[in-house]
Amino acid sequence: MDWECCWSKEEIVPEACPYIGEGEEDLYTSHRRRVVEKCAECPRFKNDLARMKGMDNPLAEVVPYILTEFQEQKSQMGVMLSFLNSRTREIKFLREVGLVLQTSMDIDEVLSVAMTAITAGKGFGMNRAFLLMTDKERRYIRGYLGVGPRDYEEAWRTWDDIGRSNFTLKELAKNFQKTKLSSEKVKFHDILNQLTVPLSDQGHIFNRALRTKKPILVENALNNPDLDRGLARILGVDCFLVMPLISRNRRIGIIIADNCITHKPITLQDMQSLETFAFPVAFALERASLYERLQEEVEKQKGANLKLREQQELIVKMEKMALVGKITSSIAHSIRNPLMVIGGFARTLLKGSPEDDKRRGYLESIVRETRQLEDVLSEVLDYSESLFPVMDLWDLNELVMTNLDDVAPSLEQVGIRARTLLAPDIPRVRIDYKQISYCVRTIIGTAMVAMEKGGDLTVETALEGDDVLVRISDSGAPLTESAQEALTAPFFVTQEMGTGVGLSLCKTILERHGSSFSITNPPGGGNVYAIRLSTKGEYLHGEAACS
Repeated sequence: MDWECCWSKEEIVPEACPYIGEGEEDLYTSHRRRVVEKCAECPRFKNDLARMKGMDNPLAEVVPYILTEFQEQKSQMGVMLSFLNSRTREIKFLREVGLVLQTSMDIDEVLSVAMTAITAGKGFGMNRAFLLMTDKERRYIRGYLGVGPRDYEEAWRTWDDIGRSNFTLKELAKNFQKTKLSSEKVKFHDILNQLTVPLSDQGHIFNRALRTKKPILVENALNNPDLDRGLARILGVDCFLVMPLISRNRRIGIIIADNCITHKPITLQDMQSLETFAFPVAFALERASLYERLQEEVEKQKGANLKLREQQELIVKMEKMALVGKITSSIAHSIRNPLMVIGGFARTLLKGSPEDDKRRGYLESIVRETRQLEDVLSEVLDYSESLFPVMDLWDLNELVMTNLDDVAPSLEQVGIRARTLLAPDIPRVRIDYKQISYCVRTIIGTAMVAMEKGGDLTVETALEGDDVLVRISDSGAPLTESAQEALTAPFFVTQEMGTGVGLSLCKTILERHGSSFSITNPPGGGNVYAIRLSTKGEYLHGEAACS
């Protein structure tokens, strides 16, 4: 009999079946597959069944039952296959995410992977997600990060970019961490600030989810009697999912997920999938947070060890300096008495000798050299005394002017023009007046040596933050780096300036004051000697203190 459908033919030509599409050409020669995949639903086959019924063919009554059962089984198998494919994708996805969560110690990387997994189409496909975390004191749960679009236009742009990039989930998370993590925190700053809830508020939905350790699906949020309507208004949605993050009975935080753009319903399967995902996320967040705190403690310990080492070095240095001070003081006092006797006798003989006495030149030489030795002894004794400063509050401007007046005759004698630029109303500083005066005079003396043919000397004071500065500038030849180093080394030796402890002593004095001393060469030439004295709450405005 000539049937309309091709079910009775082993092989057919392309024109015989209009329902075989492109890519299915192998069905022309595969009789069994063609009957199962095409003929069972072909209108021509139904016409053939009707003809069989009209011919009283006994199979005409049976075949429809078989065909209906086959189609139902096929439909169920399609549903099962779809479910299995979905579960396969989910397992693959969880494995991919789990590898990162199990190995990462970086909290930003964990957050990027977790939030991307929740909102990406290749993950759970939620439109938006918020992460809330408990604070270190375990008193509040606070908004920490929000991810997702704020409007449809942004959502369309984001989905279009993701569709064209064809990144894997891991690549999407890495790109998110690099380019969007900081901006997403800022974008949802207004919402995150309103999501702070005390952990003591047991009736709040966040704390209920943490207490029961179960996700809560909120529907009809604006009219839900068990929910604060303010939360629904903050989120701007009527349906959202609250997922607790619990790790070893420790409350880590909350994830809030919703479909604010598509308004797609959140299904039971979505809840179960996110619940399975929440366990590794909570564990990874806890581990990353603990590692971050551990790093903070390690840095604190490093800082404490460094400070301890510095204190130990300072103690050793102070012990050495104290020993040097004792030795130099003992030697200086032993030398001073006979030196004073020699100098006294020489000056007496010089006064009593006539101008034409041949021995007068020898006596003048003895007096001059004796005075130089007395100056060196004074420096040595000052170096010893600098180890134990006597601190009090003093007006720095007055100190500068007093010392500048003392050396004014010497400056005029060598042709140096001095000027002052003193800042008004600078606070008084806690210093040893005698020692700082010595520093100012020593610096001026060093500048005089640099300007042996005359020049300009500027002394200025200024307030910079918590510090008061004294700057002494000369117009002499700039000191080289080696010369600066030599000048600040005890008992320096330079070809031009001889030996001494002047600037080295200044440096030591200022270190004992908790202050600093520096020498710089400005672009215009000359040298700038700067003393920086710290106030740090140890000052008063007004007249100089009398000590």
